[in-house]
Amino acid sequence: MVGRLLSSGNGISPYSYRLSNIPVSARRYFGRDLRFLPAIRLLIALLIISSLQPAPDLVTIGQAQTVHSDHMIMGVHTRLTDEVETWKIKRSLELVRLMGANWIVEFFPWAYYHAEDGSFSWDHPDLVVEHAHNQGLTIIARLGLTPGWARPPDTPLTYLDSDSYEHFADYAAAFSERYRGKVDYIIVGNEPNLSFEWGYRKTPAQNYVDLLRIVYPAVKEANPDMKVLAGALAPTLEPDSSPWGYGDLDYLNEMYQFGAASYFDGLAVHAYGLTSPPDAIPDEDLLNFRRVELVREVMINHGDKDSKIFITETGWNDHPRWTLAVTPGQRIQFTLDAVRYAEKNWPFVEMMAIWSFRYPAPTKSYMDYYTLLTPEFVNKPIYDALRNFSGN
Repeated sequence: MVGRLLSSGNGISPYSYRLSNIPVSARRYFGRDLRFLPAIRLLIALLIISSLQPAPDLVTIGQAQTVHSDHMIMGVHTRLTDEVETWKIKRSLELVRLMGANWIVEFFPWAYYHAEDGSFSWDHPDLVVEHAHNQGLTIIARLGLTPGWARPPDTPLTYLDSDSYEHFADYAAAFSERYRGKVDYIIVGNEPNLSFEWGYRKTPAQNYVDLLRIVYPAVKEANPDMKVLAGALAPTLEPDSSPWGYGDLDYLNEMYQFGAASYFDGLAVHAYGLTSPPDAIPDEDLLNFRRVELVREVMINHGDKDSKIFITETGWNDHPRWTLAVTPGQRIQFTLDAVRYAEKNWPFVEMMAIWSFRYPAPTKSYMDYYTLLTPEFVNKPIYDALRNFSGN
């Protein structure tokens, strides 16, 4: 079609053909030799070509889907926070379902959506929640990052102090009310035992419990069905004297001492295997996958047998030059064995989300080697292994 229009084999220039449709008055205005102006020729050619392009496909929600999996405990951390293209959001969540993951953990930053005048911008969260819900996925929403108006000048996004706890609770309540029936869980903040995650300052356990004490009732009033998860604490061996943070087991112990059990419905936990296989024996002086069992001991010691653990980050890294990585083959085997181990030995674990499904753009660091897909939606071998493992 395009070639036929632009050929001159019939003796008639396509530009002359188009100019024949221009009113005489207009041709006189631009000059009788208009047909010979190269710029106009190019413009007309582009208009012809563009008119032949199909209209862009509209991204629709589509028919409601159901997850089919032999391992319903399995989930992923989706990282769609900065994904701006709707079709990529939908495709990511479709591929999560097709892999057989029943759960997603997604970040919904307070700083992105809550203005100082009290208004909210829900456009992007609506996209993610609607598509995830339509794919049959159970959503755990992590809330965090403080807007500029809610923190002192010259402080980072992660800075949150007691002056803004009520504001954060307002956001958590509004989020919980808006997504009633579609989002079942929220996590209050992230790794409060690390200085890096809380404005480059140490945040004692009592401070974090004070935040839970304000957020929990606000969320329950807005949506009684919403489950509030505390944590997740970063697995770390930092001593109390360290400027970088607190050890996770000590921090959790202090949380219970300050009454945290009354202000959460479950505990979010991070469990990375690093260079150890998933069945490596846990020890307080080691970081490995089964450190979850030591976390559980702290809960039981404080009489909290009923609260479930939600492993919201887990996995192995296969970067070829990172000292804490494993080989690609080990990564696959360790990940599958970890799911099997949790299903067999941890009835107190509700779900485990692999970090991370896909990034919108490469980080150009070792973090890219945690993903299951490339930014261009190329499946890595671990994705195909997990999909086969789940029976899809």
